[in-house]
Amino acid sequence: MLSVVQAVVVALTYPPTFSLCLLACGILAWTLRRRRIGGALMACAFAWSLLWSIPWFAAQLRGTLANRHPLVVESALPEADAIVVLGGGHYQGWMRRDSVDPDELETSRLAAGARAWLAGRAPLIVLSGGGNGGGGPSEAEIMATAIVKADIPASALVLEDRSDSTQDNARLTAALLRERDMRKVLLVTSTVHMPRATLLFRNAGIEVVPVPVPEGRLGTDWKDRWLPSPLALWRSGRALKEYVALIATHVEVRFRNGSDMPPAGSEM
Repeated sequence: MLSVVQAVVVALTYPPTFSLCLLACGILAWTLRRRRIGGALMACAFAWSLLWSIPWFAAQLRGTLANRHPLVVESALPEADAIVVLGGGHYQGWMRRDSVDPDELETSRLAAGARAWLAGRAPLIVLSGGGNGGGGPSEAEIMATAIVKADIPASALVLEDRSDSTQDNARLTAALLRERDMRKVLLVTSTVHMPRATLLFRNAGIEVVPVPVPEGRLGTDWKDRWLPSPLALWRSGRALKEYVALIATHVEVRFRNGSDMPPAGSEM
């Protein structure tokens, strides 16, 4: 039952889905002769998706998550036991090349992990990502195939290939690290995903140094900033999903630990 509720809540974070629900409620109210309420709900349904389809508003929403952890040059990072790179990136460009220069890929998680290893920040890179239920390679295996193109030796890689969620990433990676008597990691994921990932890894008993990876910048042309687009709508939905998941994680951690935790909007 809980998983069903969670799936519904996650679905509602995508603005068009929530708009459809508001629209349905508005139509129902209208047919029940509650036309003022119905009209207001239908107007809100339209406005909600329109708002989050505008790139500038999407960027502001994502910035409230992304700005919690400033970007760090890999050479300025402290030394750690391992570098943990979470799945969720795009690797097609890597696969088409014989070799890859990590310095050219600012928005790639794999490139950030490779740069940290090449800078001598840690001896191992843990690649965390499952998703091989269909019989194909796991995301960790795909990442491993890609990252060796950046001159990272296979001997420096440890694969965690059973996770299906960020919570699994943290739990299963923590178990791998404990087997090797390791506690401190450089955690590599996107800026928007970093607040929740950091919370979960720390709750799993891992000392975390965040290595956030940017996901691109807002364009300077007025069309890039103000013209509604499906991409902006998707990016807004992803940020809203992260907020819902972050709040749920704080509640779960507080319930499990029975101790006071900072509110979801605070810095960890």
